[in-house]
Amino acid sequence: MNIDPIYSGLDEEQRSAVSAMDRSDRLIELASLRNRPTRELMAELAGLASIPVVHYIELIENPTATVPLRLIHEYQCVPIRIDEETAAGAPIALATLWPPDEMMDRWIYAVSGRKAHWYMGDPEQITETITQHFGVGAGSLDESDLVNDISEAEEAEDEDAAVIRFVNEVVQKAVSDRATDIHFEPHRDELQIRYRIDGELVTVRVPDNLIRFQGAIISRLKIMAKLNISEKRRPQDGRISFGAGDSELDIRISTFPTMYGESVSLRLLNQKSKPLSMRELGLADDEEKKLTHALSTPHGIILVTGPTGSGKSTSLTAFIRLINKPERRIITVEDPVEYEVPGVNQTQVHPEIGLTFAQSLRAVLRQDPDVIMVGEIRDRETADIAIRASLTGHLVLSTLHTNDAPGALTRLVDMDIEPFLIASSVEMIIAQRLVRRLCPNCAQPAHYEDRQIASFLTTMRIDPGEAVHGHLAKSPIGCERCRKLGFRGRVAMFEILRMSDEIHEHIVKRDSARLIRQTAVSQDMRTLMQSGWAHIKNGTTTFEEVMRYAELESDDS
Repeated sequence: MNIDPIYSGLDEEQRSAVSAMDRSDRLIELASLRNRPTRELMAELAGLASIPVVHYIELIENPTATVPLRLIHEYQCVPIRIDEETAAGAPIALATLWPPDEMMDRWIYAVSGRKAHWYMGDPEQITETITQHFGVGAGSLDESDLVNDISEAEEAEDEDAAVIRFVNEVVQKAVSDRATDIHFEPHRDELQIRYRIDGELVTVRVPDNLIRFQGAIISRLKIMAKLNISEKRRPQDGRISFGAGDSELDIRISTFPTMYGESVSLRLLNQKSKPLSMRELGLADDEEKKLTHALSTPHGIILVTGPTGSGKSTSLTAFIRLINKPERRIITVEDPVEYEVPGVNQTQVHPEIGLTFAQSLRAVLRQDPDVIMVGEIRDRETADIAIRASLTGHLVLSTLHTNDAPGALTRLVDMDIEPFLIASSVEMIIAQRLVRRLCPNCAQPAHYEDRQIASFLTTMRIDPGEAVHGHLAKSPIGCERCRKLGFRGRVAMFEILRMSDEIHEHIVKRDSARLIRQTAVSQDMRTLMQSGWAHIKNGTTTFEEVMRYAELESDDS
């Protein structure tokens, strides 16, 4: 078969790169390079290879009894049901995401005694089927012996090589699923692996015999991070540089001793992640205008607040991208550097050698910056330097851990910063929270009763008259594209507080956050709940997602 036309439009370097990829990545990469839908390209490839296309994957009963787990993972193919009844010795129907070669045919015949009848299937659907039914990396740790009748067959992997391959596959799958964290959690009878995807923990299906390899897997992770593998009684921290296809990961690793072994957490930072634009953050048009105006000021402080994991660093990076101009010198101090922005001078703190935020900020001021981004204001010293920098002609962007925008002002006062300095330097405070974004492929209109919608709006402190828009709300369903979760990605809710004369007076008088909030709302500040309600009406998220943060609208905030 000649499938060369599938590479049309690619130069020699691109063709070589695609050919060197894993089978599971080739078609998706080709679709990206040729700017064509994957399914359309799959149909073209199937025609070139004279292989029929299957649009729905239904596994046969007990598939691993027919095709060993190792081959399913290595060749990325699954035995599927085509006919209700199949005569003994008849060919096996196999769905593949790339045309098979002669070796694949020979292996299938060697292990099953039956010829293979190949079908082309959607790459994402086949990959997801393998993950859901056979686990991540299960083929690496499969102990079943393949027959050795084929002269070209390689020897079985030893245990060390299998563990290395398993760990790599777990990380690579996490990257493809857009996970931000991986947790290896030892329990009495199992080693559980979970991904954090869109802020939620998702259990990963793994081989049943994983507990046998627990020690080797943990040791492998510690070796990758250059940690002491013999020290199992104390927590350790390290980092791993990992290449996953086109992605370059900076992985932060933390070990913690538990009753049944060491728990290991990995934070995945993709060095090639593309920072979001202002519109992709989820800002409304009027909010974007307010923020753009504040970012155009030559000096002052703009603060982004929220708990850990609320997307503060992502927002700051989007702001930096917006104001990044050749005539502006921008320097950032971060922990860690999550996104690389061309043209921006970025550095990372190292507290272990004394390079803290405060120490770095002092040095930055001697570098003639126009804009300074400080990853986080953690103490009085950093806050004091940041405020004085803003008063001497610098635009300073930073973050604080507070529940809402008004709370950031009282937090600075609590840090013993003089109120008049806060009132003179702070230009804008943005509070944000992340909610899961409904999968656009499967979301359906929600069917709430009128009293439910009224109850939601009352809790969110939204005008009850808005209930007439309740029919716009949608609910999650779940499909292959979103891993049956009903959600894919996240979007931010924003609360933007702009300074005014009245708020300045509150700060100088050391008034409470509650009074500041009341004044800000009276001056048309849109609250987090109002921002969430706008996302609900747009069909972006659900009532349940927004209601998780409804307590922030209490009178005591």
